[in-house]
Order: sequence, then C-alpha cells, then structure tokens
Amino acid sequence: MFRVKVAQGVLRRSIQSLFFTTSRKSVSTMSASGAQTINTTERLAGIRELMTKKEYAVQALVVPSEDQHSSEYLAHCDQRRAFVSGFTGSAGCAVVTLEEAFLFTDGRYFLQAGQQLDQNWTLMKQGLPDVPTWQDFLAKNLGPSTKIGIDATLISASDAETINKALSPKGSTLVPLEKNLVDAVWNDRPPRPHNPVFHLDEKYSGQSPSDKISRLREEMEKKKHKAVVVTMLDEVAWLFNLRGSDIDYNPVFFAYAVITTEHAEFFIENSQLDGAAREYLSNIVNIRPYDGIFDYLKKLPGQLNLTEESKILLGDKASLAVAEAIGQGNFTIDRSPVAELKAIKNATELEGFRQCHIRDGAALARYFSWLEEQLENKVDISESQGADKLEAFRSELDLFKGLSFDTISSTGPNGAIIHYKPDPEDCAIIRKDQVYLCDSGAQFLDGTTDTTRTWHFGNPTDEEKRAFTRVLQGHICIDTAIFPSGTTGEWAHVSDAFARKSLWQDGLGNVAFCWHGTGHGVGHFLNVHEAYNNTTLKAGMTVSNEPGYYADGRFGIRIENIVLVRDANTPNNFGDKGYLGFEHVTMCPIQKKLIDTSLLTEPERTWLNEYHAETWSKVSPLLQNDQRALQWLKRECSPL
Repeated sequence: MFRVKVAQGVLRRSIQSLFFTTSRKSVSTMSASGAQTINTTERLAGIRELMTKKEYAVQALVVPSEDQHSSEYLAHCDQRRAFVSGFTGSAGCAVVTLEEAFLFTDGRYFLQAGQQLDQNWTLMKQGLPDVPTWQDFLAKNLGPSTKIGIDATLISASDAETINKALSPKGSTLVPLEKNLVDAVWNDRPPRPHNPVFHLDEKYSGQSPSDKISRLREEMEKKKHKAVVVTMLDEVAWLFNLRGSDIDYNPVFFAYAVITTEHAEFFIENSQLDGAAREYLSNIVNIRPYDGIFDYLKKLPGQLNLTEESKILLGDKASLAVAEAIGQGNFTIDRSPVAELKAIKNATELEGFRQCHIRDGAALARYFSWLEEQLENKVDISESQGADKLEAFRSELDLFKGLSFDTISSTGPNGAIIHYKPDPEDCAIIRKDQVYLCDSGAQFLDGTTDTTRTWHFGNPTDEEKRAFTRVLQGHICIDTAIFPSGTTGEWAHVSDAFARKSLWQDGLGNVAFCWHGTGHGVGHFLNVHEAYNNTTLKAGMTVSNEPGYYADGRFGIRIENIVLVRDANTPNNFGDKGYLGFEHVTMCPIQKKLIDTSLLTEPERTWLNEYHAETWSKVSPLLQNDQRALQWLKRECSPL
C-alpha cells in the first residue's frame, strides 16, 4: 500500500456490513471501545489435534490475515485469523504451536488486540524494540527442524521463498497443507459469497477492456512475458470494467484472469455474471469456472513457448499455490503491470473523482450542520447514530453505491483510537465540549471518497487549537508540495518531515507516528486503499493527505483530503526530470474555530481562504434545498 508517510492516518477499516446494504445496525459489535473476548480454547485444541495427525505432522501453524487473493479486506468466510484468535483487526498474523499461540499486529491495533485476545494468546507488538515480525519469529524463535504448516493459497510465493531461506540454516521448513486446518474446525464458517457482477459503463471508466488488455500486452512485450496471471481482485475488476460486492465496502468479486499474447481468460463463478456483463465481455474474454484456475495453470506452460528469457509473469502478491501450479522455472515474480496501469487514472476517471467529491461534500455539509444543530438543541446523538445520519445523507446522492469503509465517528478520547468504530449497542454520546473526529467515505459509479474532518461544537481549549493548527499546517505543506518526477521511497521520508515539522516545533508527536503513514492510494470505484508500494509517483495517481495527532485518552485530530498527482509548472527543470504536485478534490470546510490563527503564515492563511472559496463555489449550488446546510457552509467557508 502506498504511503506518502506524511503523519498518521492510514486506516485499514474492518469490514462489517454488506457493500450495497451498509446499515450500521447490522454491524458486528466488535470495536476498539467495546471489544469482546472470545474463548478460543476449544478452537486451538481442535487445530492442535489436527497438527499432530500423520497426514499433517506439523509443529507450528501460520494463519495469515489475507485471503487467496492477498486482499486487505476479507469476505466473512475468509476471516480465519479472526476466528482462531478472536482478534478482529484487519492486520495481523497468528502463529500456533503445539503449546503456545502468538498474535502479531502493529501499533494501530495494540489496544484492540489487548482487549480481544483471551488468556491463550501472547500479543506480539510489532514495531516495538526486540519484538520480531512473525516471519523472523519463525526462523529465530522456533526450535530446529520445525515443520511449519501453511495454506499455500494464503501466502505469497515471494514471501514463502524468503521465509524458507531464513528457515534453512535451522533445518526448518514451510509445509504447504492440502487442507486448511482452521476451516476444519470452523463448523459454522459462512459460505463464500457469489453476488451479482455488473459492468461499469465506459462513460465512468473511460476505457474499454479491449484497450486495457492491449495496453497490458504492450507491457508484456516490453518485458518478453508470455502471459500474465492476474490474482488481485481489484486488478481483475479494473481490467474487465466489472464491479461486484463479494467483499464488504469493496466493489470486487472473486475471480482470476490470465492474459496471454493471444487470449484473455476469465475465471469466475458463472452464475455471478448478469446478462449485460456477459454480453459486454463477449468476443473479448473466455469465461471459465473460478475453481478451474489451478488445473488451467498446470497446463499453461505446455501451451506456451517458454524460454529462460520469456516466462509467465506472476504479480508479487500471487500465492504460493499459484506458483506451484505453474511449476518452478516457468515463471518470474515482479510487480503486476495491471497495478501500474490501474493506478494512473485516465481523464474520465480523474474528472469522476472531482465530481463525486463535490457531491460528497454536499452530504458532509448537511451532516455536520445537522449535527451542530442537534448539539445546540441539547439532543443526545450517539456516535453510531451520527454515522447512520451521514450515511442517510450520502444515500440520496447521485451515483451512490454504498460506503467505502465503516464510518469512524468518534468523540473525545475515542478519537485517539486510530481504528475506532462505534458499537451501535454501546457507544459514546457526541459531546459539545469534546473534539469530534469523523473519517468516512463512499463508493460512487464515478469514484471513491475518503474524508476526515475534526470539529469542536463548543469552546476548544488552547491545547486543542494549537494541536489542530499544527496538523493543518502539515496538511497544507503536503498539499502545496512540489517534488521531482520519479520519486519513490524517499518521498515517504521527505513528506513525513513536511507533515510533522509544525507539530515537532511544539514538541508534539507520539509513538503512533511510527505506525501510520499519512497517505494511501485510492481506487476509482474500487478499493479505498490502492497499493502503490515501491511505485514511482506519476501524474494521474490518486492519494490521500491525512496528517494527524492523537492525545491518548483525550482526543484525536486528523485532516484528510484526497489529492490527484499532477504535473507541476516550475521555473526550472533540473535534469529534465519534470516535477509533480497535487490537486485536492475533497470539498469540505476545515473548522476555523479550531485554528490558532497566530500560528499561521500568510501563505497558509491564503491557502485556507482559497480552499474555502473553492469549496463554497462548488458545493453551495447543491445545497439550495437545504438552507441550514447552505448557511452553515457559507459561515464555515468565510475568509479568515
């Protein structure tokens, strides 16, 4: 996942409700504030019994978070690590030995994991001194000659190779298991979803599948690849202009694709494609059963004239099972060219981002003005009720298809819990005298939104105002940044300093900085987190700008806009590399009441006034039928 590591805030939202029916009333009651602990004794006993059986004979079992497509978000049937451990956070890995059980996760989830894990588990806080990653743990902490079981569909081929190299000196090894041992003890495991799949009109996608496949083949020819196996769900969806709802909040579906120089093969549950989608793909792809992918891959090398220089390309997230089906020596592993093509949005997609954020801004204005009025009238509104109301406003917007993640609606100390979700049955009342942080987004046919705003509906303290202002200054610094074209990893370090500079001037910062970047890629009516790892930034990419500050137990502050990477005009062009900058598309006021204006420079004041003028001009025409929201927007967008 791309990290413009600009301060905190990359939130891996947990998936709790169906994509197209996102009523928060159906959400699980697991949350950072009201976490439930599940007794895992029986589950672990069942797994350990299987581990000792002759057909498996392993001394340790790795249970990753990912599914067979290396998805960040999971269908309920694939939440194996959550089932076996009781920890429901979206990031982590479980390692079960015959006597102990370990849960590895990062700083976003220390609090939640500590609340949810029972006495059977040891929490391994990755990122803290002397705490290994789960991969290092296997090599350094387990005994020699350990056989470590793993479902080969749930670990990438590249990770498996690295781990086996580390295990080799101790005589240990990863053992691919024919049967997933968690599934064997998960008696009430939900069925795999097979929801309808529809095609996305080219007036929204801006490009046909035929054109995309042609561009992919051009990339294949440059690298002399005979075929590309596409395993990531958002890549398959993008390539064929299809969308679905098999995973909550993510408009994707379970499928694989294989593109050769001659054919395009599409592996999907046949019943999922509606008639229009099937007709749309006719004469473009060969539709095959989803479960037929591995048999097809076993035969593929024999159908291609492979050489040492010309092989089958696997993306770096492709599973060990995929690699084993193709056979050693027949493939090469590299970043998927589909990921690169998808990341650079075309003109239609970019305009869609602009337009959907304007509409989304109208819903946000309606919500925040409504919430302010309720609090002024001393009406009790819970965090969950607030999130429901915001979703209701969004649902009235054109082209709305659902939320893009579970809304983070948090008041006071809950705002300092980075991954907070309000429990509808037991959550806080939003208080006028506390900082309120709302991180939310939506899926539209023409784009995906993700916006965070921090408000105070009473009288903020000097401390709150100063911290908010320092976060705002970091946000402005990123928004106005100019950087050389071709920037990759080093941008994370530079932008990190950009965002934190003002906070550091006040000696503000907390350990959470080590755990969160300040940005992530954003898909176009696709996953709200789009992976740009180790990718050169290019014009047309979409990323978030979301610095934050979190005072544990008291309040949290985050300001998030979605920005488009674009070419920047500079007086000079040293080295003819070209330079890039950002165009913000999120249109929602930044609360002036929380700003200590004495800290702002003139350019920062100018930026804020211009941003608010732009927000007013674009959003106000959509609020003519809501005078409350219109007057609120006019006030909030007035110049300093």
